[in-house]
Amino acid sequence: MKLLLGLAMCLTLAGCAVVAPAQRPNHLLADDLFAPPSHRIDADDVFALSDAMRKYASQDMAPLLRMRGAQQGLVDALYKKGLLRLEYDSALTRNAAQAFDARAGNCLSLVIMTAAFAKHLGLPVRYQNVLVEPTWSRDGDLYFASSHVNMSLAKRATEHRVGFDASHLLTIDFLPPEDVRGHRTRDISEATVIAMYMNNRAAESLARGRLDDAYWWAREAMSQAPDYLRSVNTLAVAYLRHGNLPEAQRALEHVLEHEPRNAHALSNLHRVLLAQGRAPDAARIAGLLAEVEAYPPFHFYDLGRAALQAGDLQRASDWFAREIERDAYQHEFHFWRAVALFGLGQSDAAARHMALAREYSPTQLLSERYAAKLERLRGVRVE
Repeated sequence: MKLLLGLAMCLTLAGCAVVAPAQRPNHLLADDLFAPPSHRIDADDVFALSDAMRKYASQDMAPLLRMRGAQQGLVDALYKKGLLRLEYDSALTRNAAQAFDARAGNCLSLVIMTAAFAKHLGLPVRYQNVLVEPTWSRDGDLYFASSHVNMSLAKRATEHRVGFDASHLLTIDFLPPEDVRGHRTRDISEATVIAMYMNNRAAESLARGRLDDAYWWAREAMSQAPDYLRSVNTLAVAYLRHGNLPEAQRALEHVLEHEPRNAHALSNLHRVLLAQGRAPDAARIAGLLAEVEAYPPFHFYDLGRAALQAGDLQRASDWFAREIERDAYQHEFHFWRAVALFGLGQSDAAARHMALAREYSPTQLLSERYAAKLERLRGVRVE
C-alpha cells in the first residue's frame, strides 16, 4: 500500500507501523468540511465472513481440513488449483468478503481474506510487514508506494501446548519465495492491518476524485491505529485536494514531528507551502527533501519518456533501464523499455521486457493487453 517533487502528491499503501502517540490525534480532524461518506465505513466489515464464505468453509473446506489439518487444509482449500483459484489483482483493496466474491485481490486483501477464514477455524494469526523496497505507481499527480504484507498461521491451541511456537507457524505469502527470501519482517497488529486496509481505500478514493470518502476512510484508519502515520499523510492529501491548506499543513507537521525525514510528508508539505505562496519555506522543505531523496520515484522514467518524444530511442532505453534498476517490478518501466528497444530493432530484447510487463501487471485486464502486444512483437520477430 503505496509518497514527489514538484506538483506530485504522495500516498503510501499497506506498510508498517511506527512509534507514535497512542491516542488518535483528534486536533487534526475537521469533519464539518466534508460530506458524509457515500457508503458504510466500519472496521467490523474488514474480516467479516459472508454467507458464501461460511458455506465454503463448512462444505468445500471440510474434507481438506480433516485430511490435511486446519493449517495446511486452509491453504490448500484457498490456493491450490482446482479449488478456489484466487488471482492477484491490485486494482482495488477488498475486504474479506469482497476478495472471496471476486476471487481476486492484492496482497493485503488476500491476507485479510485468509485471516478471516483462519479466525473462523480458530487458528491464531500473526501479521507481518515484509521490509522490502516499496513498489511505486502513479495516477495523475498522485504517487503510490506499495509495501508488502504476509501472514503466519499457528496451530490451534489444542494441537500443541504452547501458544505461538514458531516451529508450528505456517507462513503464507503472495509473492514468489525468491522475492521475499532473506528480507526481515516486522510483526504488526490486527488493528494496523485494518488501518492499512482503510488507508488503501482512502488512497483509492482520492485517485477516483471521491474526496469525502477519502477523508472518512483516512479518519477511520487513524482511529484504528493512531501509530500508523501513513493514514495521517493520506488525510493531509485529502485536505490538500479539497482546498483546506491549513488543515493539510497541520497534519503533515504532525507526521514530521515524529518522522522528521519522512519523504512523503516532506514532499506533500512542499506542495502545501507552494500553494500558500510561501516560497522561502517551500524552498527550505525542498532542500530537506533533496537530502532525504536524491531522485524521486519515476525520475528516470520521465526522462525516458521525454527522450522517446524527442526521438532519441537509445537514450530512452538507457533511462528506462536505470528506473528498472530501482524498481524491477513496475510494469510500465518494462513496457516502455520494450517500446524503445523495438524501435532500435532489438526485437528479442523488446519481447523479453514486454513479457515482464505482462508478468508484473497489476490487473488481469492489463495483463491481457500486454499479452496481445507481446504476441504482435513475437510475430514481427518471426517474420
